[in-house]
Amino acid sequence: MTAARVVNDTVENAKATPDQAQPYAELGLKDDEYQKIVGILGRRPTDAELSVYSVMWSEHCSYKSSKVHLRYFGETMTEEMAAKLLAGIGENAGVVDIGGGDAVTFRVESHNHPSFVEPYQGAATGVGGIVRDIMAMGARPIAVMDQLRFGPLDAEDTKRVLPGVVRGIGGYGNCLGLPNIGGETVFDEAYIGNPLVNALCVGTLKVEDLHLAFASGTGNKVILFGSRTGLDGIGGVSVLGSATFEEGEERKLPAVQVGDPFAEKVLIECCLELYHAGVVVGIQDLGGGGLACATSELAAAGDGGMRVDLDHVPLRAENMTAAEILASESQERMCAVVAPENVDRFMEICAKWDVNAAVIGEVTDEADRLAVYHQGELVLDAPPSTIDEGPVYNRPFERPQWLDGVQTKTEVEKSDDIVGTWLKMVASPQLCSRDFITQQYDRYVRGNTVQAKYANSGVLRINEESNRGVAVSADANGRYTFLDPNMGARLALAEAYRNVAVTGATPVAVTNCLNFGSPENTDVMWQFREAVHGLADGAAELAIPVSGGNVSFYNQTGDTPILPTPVVGVLGVIEDVSTALPHALTAGDEEYTLILLGETKDEFGGSVWQDISGQGLAGLPPQVDLANEARLAEYLHGSDTISAAHDLSEGGLSQALFEMLLGSDLGAQLDLSPVHEDLFTALFSESASRVLIAVTRDRADIAVERAVSAGIPVAVVGSTLNDGTLHLGDTSIEMDDLAQAWAATMPSHFDHATAPNSAV
Repeated sequence: MTAARVVNDTVENAKATPDQAQPYAELGLKDDEYQKIVGILGRRPTDAELSVYSVMWSEHCSYKSSKVHLRYFGETMTEEMAAKLLAGIGENAGVVDIGGGDAVTFRVESHNHPSFVEPYQGAATGVGGIVRDIMAMGARPIAVMDQLRFGPLDAEDTKRVLPGVVRGIGGYGNCLGLPNIGGETVFDEAYIGNPLVNALCVGTLKVEDLHLAFASGTGNKVILFGSRTGLDGIGGVSVLGSATFEEGEERKLPAVQVGDPFAEKVLIECCLELYHAGVVVGIQDLGGGGLACATSELAAAGDGGMRVDLDHVPLRAENMTAAEILASESQERMCAVVAPENVDRFMEICAKWDVNAAVIGEVTDEADRLAVYHQGELVLDAPPSTIDEGPVYNRPFERPQWLDGVQTKTEVEKSDDIVGTWLKMVASPQLCSRDFITQQYDRYVRGNTVQAKYANSGVLRINEESNRGVAVSADANGRYTFLDPNMGARLALAEAYRNVAVTGATPVAVTNCLNFGSPENTDVMWQFREAVHGLADGAAELAIPVSGGNVSFYNQTGDTPILPTPVVGVLGVIEDVSTALPHALTAGDEEYTLILLGETKDEFGGSVWQDISGQGLAGLPPQVDLANEARLAEYLHGSDTISAAHDLSEGGLSQALFEMLLGSDLGAQLDLSPVHEDLFTALFSESASRVLIAVTRDRADIAVERAVSAGIPVAVVGSTLNDGTLHLGDTSIEMDDLAQAWAATMPSHFDHATAPNSAV
């Protein structure tokens, strides 16, 4: 039996029926956008064309509301910064030449709305998508990270979403054999109904193996390979990522993709062998927008046109229309451009790995023309550049009138109960143990993870001969960014930069994922613009390039947006990972001197203390001078006097000290008077540009002298003891008490979570 013939809306039919009504509004297109498409084509679009334009002109795929501001990254990048990149903004992922013929690629991307609708598959396919972005650069994926945001820990929405998201990340990443080397999980009421699931992937390649996405060379074949194309995910990330949620939207199940990590694992190995064989001219992964995105982007980046025949696309559902085939976001698929003489070898390699592959088209000499056929009929005939580029909106933005009132509320009440406050801080959802989450991830698979658990940054060996490696961190603070978007973005950059630096690595590049509310809200657009400028200017001050990024808008329920959350990732290079600085001390008879680098000020705006004490979100965030961050990085790089180093961020010195001593059976005799005259401020302030270091007693003077010489404020704050107690004058607190409070919070909210051993 043969499948029933699908009746498509053809180009000829579109010409003959110009007045036929079309559901463009239901597909997310505005009236003027639809008319612009009609103007481009000189007629009404076919159903397939309407589907393709609606997907590719969605906010998620086209960046139509953000492009005008994202250009600032290029405007602020110097030639020296750009020279550090082999591939940058506009490519699937940024690629950095780190020396010795080695290159590293990394990128972070959002899968927020799909993860709210169907937490497991939404998060799993978020991991799968970012991994394919790395594969498309010619690289082997070597690790993943995640940046997660949920509502309050005790919210019903969190109880529904968090377990599925965590299982999805762990299930997909573990099956791929990729270590999860770090990340961040934040709980805040602002994310109820709009969780953020940002996935980061790191890959490694040789410089000469770099591949880019373009379709050039008349007669070259277009090959679709990987999983078959089905009905899952149609309008998934492209539509869900470009709409505001309303009540009940969590039931949009058909729009969420379904992932198969084992298929992707095979696809990774297949791609690497294809690259090694030299049979690929250009390549693109199929993620948001599916085949519509891959073909239009490849054609737009090439020097000719493209003809595609959908009859050759391997399908797993019967009677799919051209529009459905083009818009499907079925996972684990790639699209390659291959010279005719290499097609047989390409197919042999795919067959070896049991990967479906089919020639679905070819590059033509018709410049800027994408022609798509289905069942012998022309169903799409359009300039691919108009599909790929999309409209550009310069949406109105204005500094919110309410912000002045928020920023002027600078007074923060403190507490005289130091012990009670410290216990409350470590047990808070913001600072408590994430073991319930991270123990579901494999951190050490592949054997090249140097640091991961509780570390400031994930550290990986990438060259087993030279021992060269990388450190990666991703950070954000929506509370800071709400109070001052420009400074909030700078603080996220500073924290990620510092987290990399405290391992002894040299920061070399930046990536980002900018999560905001609706761009149609003038307050949100102002926050977005300010954050972009803060990040771009900050990167320029640090002289490290922004290699690329992702924008996620419409993260709001009704009229209430999330906290503006610019996630910033920083990649650092370390020549010998065996010299990487640890974040914590281990048990032993050695006595260490504890030294604080950086200046502590009375800065509590947006802090954990302000939050857990119920004083509301107000004031100004900590102020950061990135020159201080650069001085700290220089101080930490290659130092042989430091035994451990820990950055100070959320929770301030109290959290850094606790995490440095956790599991070591050590205590400390402390004197914080050199840090700040007020003990509460010394412990819990969140001033930026600070690092706690531990050095052996015989090297303390050297460490202090080096800091003074470098112009870094320095204070000796105490020395370690073997009694497991923290002594602060007449006040003392047991490390075991802090550890138990820290470990118990998440298990108390999730029945199947077990309180971890604090010494693990």
